[in-house]
Amino acid sequence: MLTPHQIQFYRDAGYLGVENVFSPDEVAELRRVTDEFVEKSRAVTANDAVFDLEPSHTPEQPRLRRLKDPIKQHVVYRRAISHPKLLQIVSQLIGPAITSNGNKLNLKLADVGSPVEWHQDWAFYPHTNDDLLAVGVAMDDSSLENGCLMVLPGTHRGPVLDHHQDSVFVGAVTEPGFRSDGAVPIQLKAGGISIHHTRLLHGSAPNRSPHARRLLLFQYCAADAWPLLPGDKPWDTYAASVLQGSPVNVPRLAPVPVRLPLPAAKFGGSIYENQRGLKNAIYAAPAAKM
Repeated sequence: MLTPHQIQFYRDAGYLGVENVFSPDEVAELRRVTDEFVEKSRAVTANDAVFDLEPSHTPEQPRLRRLKDPIKQHVVYRRAISHPKLLQIVSQLIGPAITSNGNKLNLKLADVGSPVEWHQDWAFYPHTNDDLLAVGVAMDDSSLENGCLMVLPGTHRGPVLDHHQDSVFVGAVTEPGFRSDGAVPIQLKAGGISIHHTRLLHGSAPNRSPHARRLLLFQYCAADAWPLLPGDKPWDTYAASVLQGSPVNVPRLAPVPVRLPLPAAKFGGSIYENQRGLKNAIYAAPAAKM
């Protein structure tokens, strides 16, 4: 359970770190299964529907950057998205009826973990209201050295910044003069979680340390938040995404700023691919150690 102080901090700052949500045994199981997928990635030579690879990936030295849609890949991840402690915390922030609109596992492996440039999740998937947040489950200790999540407190109450370059959505902030001054790290022990509001500006530096930083990311929405993009999810898909409470067929409309992520990204695929053409990157990927 969150304290009233933690809830108010989230309302004001747009983020939160909570330790000891997952037990050591649960973390060990997540690590074991994740190691199995890294091993499986040896057989993959290009990004596909499951594996997103670091540019330096080889069969001899597998370097998995992201496991896509992990809850469809293994029951351990499916259990994690519905973890009782996690849902209890989320319900305190966005209400008791909860759906999910996405999940991923980002692996910043030692010395080669790719950065994620500054962005707002809301830029990718605006909804009828902004009671949406992302939870990161720390499978390893997460620190400045290994590229922990960085946030700009309070920016969830500001505008939606432009994420377009040459009139095309690239999945990173491209506003002239944007600076990340005042960024705050969310440092966690393994088993802790980070929480950030869908409109909060955030990013993460490359991993330049000898320690991995694997983060399981779950996106949660209030059940009465419906997507605004063309091709909105059909009812059956929406109903199947409900994790707690009942489906809602009357969306709640709120006066929230919206900028559609259209035209689509040039490269498609994951955020890493969308951002690779960014002209004014703040973070730089580390050189691969062979």
